[in-house]
Amino acid sequence: MMEMRTKEPIVIAIDGTSASGKSTNSKRVAKALHFVHVDTGAMYRTLAWYCLRHGIDVRDAQGVGAACWRWKTALQCVGATAYLTVEGYHPATEIRTAEVSAAVPHVAAVPKVREWMKCKQRECLKFGSLVMEGRDIGTNVFPETEFKYFLDARIEERSRRRAAEGVKEDLAERDWRDSQRASAPLMIALGAKVINNSEMTSEQTSSLILEDVRKRLAQAGDKAGRLAASRVSQ
Repeated sequence: MMEMRTKEPIVIAIDGTSASGKSTNSKRVAKALHFVHVDTGAMYRTLAWYCLRHGIDVRDAQGVGAACWRWKTALQCVGATAYLTVEGYHPATEIRTAEVSAAVPHVAAVPKVREWMKCKQRECLKFGSLVMEGRDIGTNVFPETEFKYFLDARIEERSRRRAAEGVKEDLAERDWRDSQRASAPLMIALGAKVINNSEMTSEQTSSLILEDVRKRLAQAGDKAGRLAASRVSQ
């Protein structure tokens, strides 16, 4: 498949509820387009891991917020995947533990943390065009992008997917907590294409997103071409 090239970096925002297929589909879309994949949830997990490692109470919003602004981090992009390193180390395995998973919602609800994360996530544009997954990409991090998608599925199906991964999680509670937080709550972005993939495979879901992205890019190219042609004729 040919690489999708654009003059200016673009951002494809893939938001959605837990276990709606954000990670799987964002990776598939990024690979198909040769864009950089950014898992913003992993960034919050990295901070949660850092707090646990340094004995910072994740329920202490002030302490967590202070830690977020003083820890030594850097953005790296390896193999078309962008991620955070802490003091030069990438805790890829450590951030996936049950302990970190339980701590993430507390860390992610801190307004100062979301402010810091937004700045860092927007910095990812230095790597080129992005497929960024999360819960507030289209509403808060890159609200200006024209490529917004919101994935969802019936809670029974999402619970089944979590169970298949060997993870026990109260998804209804997580959805409520994410949608009710004061800072950048989970919600459908204005203009986002909503995809309920309860009865769809990941291949079908990602194909639907790719079809829409390519259609929009083609339309934008045609519009730019017509505009250039009209200027030449004047």
